[in-house]
Amino acid sequence: MAPYESDDAVDVARDENPHAGRRKAARYAVPVAVVGVAAATIGLVPALAASGDPDLPKITAKQLIDKIAKSDVQQLSGTVKISTDLGLPNLGGLESSLGSGAGKGSGGGSSADPQAKLTELVSGTHTLRVAADGPDKQKVSLLESGSEYSLIHDGANVWGYDSKTNSVTHSTSAETGKDRRAEQPPVTPKDFADQALKAVDGTTSVTVDGTEQVAGRAAYKLLIKPRQSGTTVGAISIAVDSKTGMPLKFTLTPKSGGAAVVDAGFTEVSFARPAASTFAFTPPKGAKVTEQKKGAAAREHDGFKPGEGFAQGHDKGTVIGKGWTSVATFDTGARGGLPSGGSKAGDLSGFLGSLGDKVSGKFGKGTVFSTRLVNVLMTDNGKVYAGAVTKDALVKAANEGK
Repeated sequence: MAPYESDDAVDVARDENPHAGRRKAARYAVPVAVVGVAAATIGLVPALAASGDPDLPKITAKQLIDKIAKSDVQQLSGTVKISTDLGLPNLGGLESSLGSGAGKGSGGGSSADPQAKLTELVSGTHTLRVAADGPDKQKVSLLESGSEYSLIHDGANVWGYDSKTNSVTHSTSAETGKDRRAEQPPVTPKDFADQALKAVDGTTSVTVDGTEQVAGRAAYKLLIKPRQSGTTVGAISIAVDSKTGMPLKFTLTPKSGGAAVVDAGFTEVSFARPAASTFAFTPPKGAKVTEQKKGAAAREHDGFKPGEGFAQGHDKGTVIGKGWTSVATFDTGARGGLPSGGSKAGDLSGFLGSLGDKVSGKFGKGTVFSTRLVNVLMTDNGKVYAGAVTKDALVKAANEGK
């Protein structure tokens, strides 16, 4: 059913300085930025359940967001299905050769390195088994054809295990489970929803869009829609468990229509405490165990750092604009456009060059690479602009932020 929205909608947070178009960004991650700019204006009129959907008490969007914020699920186990369709082309094996260095450093190049392995979730459809028992016990298993990858956090120990190669990574840390989860890419509907609701201002409407059943549980549907033009995001829908307030499903659809860009939801879930054995792990006989470095080196893969494959260092970047049309920009330090040094870099340059569109403007010249959601402009003078915005909006931002 269509969302109900009040004329008395409240702008939860607005930028007090209308001229503050450029904000320092300590770190920029494309997947996070896409949903992290989700700003919200709260609709106050409750929605009604459509025929056949769960009959739940009326609730406003503000009340539902409060319910999510107060949710404190400590124990759960279940199965999550994630489908991601950014419209990325088939790299024909090029990604394997280019990614062969992924994980080096903290993971030593091991196939069990969590940051390298979980990046597989950025495309295709995947099934995961998840479990949690408080902040210091979590497990995520990525089920593959004939194999399984597991990431287990048990107290001070964090294990990554790839059954296909019988490889293991291990690290120890005094960090809490909350701190560790902040380092990992989103894998559950709650992870995605938390990012979507992190930043709020007057560029988005948030309403309740009826109810639905998810994994056998009654849920409210929270609908987030941009008010701004120029964004590639159509809408975000979050199914919220009516009893616990935990997000059970997250769906992001593009403005261009078609299949969802991200669709992550529980197919089964239980809030009973998992058995202690769920989080116990001993490396199998014959497994190659890689000890990860401690401290800062162990966190060198904390989030996607664009440009580090092209230059050893770049500035921490700024953000141009606000809300859904925010564009992150940083300087890779590389000059001459796409990388050309070395055989792999040359392969990458030629391949990417064939995919992108050449553009020019006040910023100079560059190449725009497009997906169904994110557009990225790499200029010939080494600057990168990226956001969930249209190609025209991206070029405009680059001209204004040159």
